[in-house]
Amino acid sequence: MRVGLFVTCLVDLVRPRIGFAALKLLEIAGCDVIVPASQTCCGQPGWNSGDRPAARALAQKLIEEFEGCDYVVAPSGSCAGMLRIHYKDLFPGEGAWLERAERLAARTFELTDFLVTVAGIENIPGQYSGIVTYHDSCSGLRELGVKRQPRALLAKMPGVQLKEMKEAETCCGFGGTFSIKFGEISAAMAQAKCDRVHESGAGAVVLGDLGCMLSIEGRLRRMGDQETQVLHVAELLAWRH
Repeated sequence: MRVGLFVTCLVDLVRPRIGFAALKLLEIAGCDVIVPASQTCCGQPGWNSGDRPAARALAQKLIEEFEGCDYVVAPSGSCAGMLRIHYKDLFPGEGAWLERAERLAARTFELTDFLVTVAGIENIPGQYSGIVTYHDSCSGLRELGVKRQPRALLAKMPGVQLKEMKEAETCCGFGGTFSIKFGEISAAMAQAKCDRVHESGAGAVVLGDLGCMLSIEGRLRRMGDQETQVLHVAELLAWRH
């Protein structure tokens, strides 16, 4: 099974260890993983900002880079959602390009969804031990239906105790360009999310999108909390002390 790993911009630039963790998990699941060196952005920032020509150019580039893969997997619900849900809207009535976008969409998955639904992974290498709570990122949850999949994987880790926070499905306030355009609202939403994390009593908050991680971790540290860990689910699943 030839799987293309779309690393994503934020992972590449901010926390590349998430990409390495995703690679490790896919290989353990028995995948032949391809990581195109020329990959960059999926085009989502342009799409969200109304710059369709820029988003379309990046989409064409990505489609060509991953076209030879059986599946495309991303450690991000928002980027996977862009490929799976929105790429076809960049090529309305364009025949060949629309078909190529639709074919790519049909074989694109968020990481935990792929590991559970397609690969059926059983061997989780992570050795994390402690109480964690899970934040459901908006795009993964609402566009792709990612809810049970990460929890099913965490349940395979004997050292992990999942304690659900209140309002786990409520937005953390990041929302891509939303956090830039509406900074005060975004900050208030992040504060509310961090309050829920603290109420859970967990030592770590786990999630599937790096944008949410930046929002939540940034707010926790500004609150003076230097202890609560903020971890991508791939990091936890591949955890080594």
